[in-house]
Amino acid sequence: MNLFHKIKKSFTETRNFINKKLNNLFNNFKKIDKEFFEELEEILIEADLGVYTSSKIIENLIQYTKDKNIKDSEKIKELIKEIILEIMLENIEIEVEKFPKIIMVVGVNGVGKTTTIGKLAKFYKQKEKKILISAADTFRAAAIDQLKIWAEKTQTEIVSHLEGSDPSSVIFDSINFAKARNVDIIICDTAGRLHNKKNLMEELKKMKKIIEREENFYKEILLVIDATTGQNGVIQAKYFNDALNVDGVILTKIDGTAKGGITISIKDQIGIPVKYIGIGEKIDDISEFDAKQFIENIFN
Repeated sequence: MNLFHKIKKSFTETRNFINKKLNNLFNNFKKIDKEFFEELEEILIEADLGVYTSSKIIENLIQYTKDKNIKDSEKIKELIKEIILEIMLENIEIEVEKFPKIIMVVGVNGVGKTTTIGKLAKFYKQKEKKILISAADTFRAAAIDQLKIWAEKTQTEIVSHLEGSDPSSVIFDSINFAKARNVDIIICDTAGRLHNKKNLMEELKKMKKIIEREENFYKEILLVIDATTGQNGVIQAKYFNDALNVDGVILTKIDGTAKGGITISIKDQIGIPVKYIGIGEKIDDISEFDAKQFIENIFN
């Protein structure tokens, strides 16, 4: 199965859920009225776009239908796609990826962070980049051991210290190692205790400061969120963004949920774009996120 079909398949549950609900709505309502829009808003909320984003879409939709004098409910779907695309692309600039760079990967425990780092290593190795994994989650021996397995699978070098070591010292040593070996990308794992624990955020800020000292490296902070957690993922994004100013989201387990609308609500409510999506359990099952492709996948 090629990448395009893998991505399309990963949104199957979300697509089936939304289209079933929309088809029922269109069949039951031949007239576009207040009740129609109320039912439509409920569908968007159920698809995990969140109350705020769903309400915003409906408000825009009502205005668009008035301005364009639309009375055919079938055309509503195309308008929804247009409005969502506007949200997804707002304030998004096309960036040319620059190297060498440090990617700091953050997120709560259980979202698939360590596995995602392994996938990212493979993703960039396929682009012929020299990768270093930095095992800076020193609070869990399992995290270090798991990263070593991923490093072996992807034939990637890794810097690790003993469990309980200072995470910032791992980052520091990784940077020095990368400089000596002309590494293109350092992918840094971090601890993932609950996002509302102040001590974790302070530790992450300390690690970020060490990274920011390196003038010759481009920096990127990526937040891993489990798509199946729904609006709780949006709350996580807010906490991490407030503390660290996150650059992008990696959304995992998108293939296991009917609520892919979290992709839209994170961008709309927090202002952070989704940059990668996890589309399965295999090492190659990660893809750069394409907003236009995403919208076509869930509304067709």
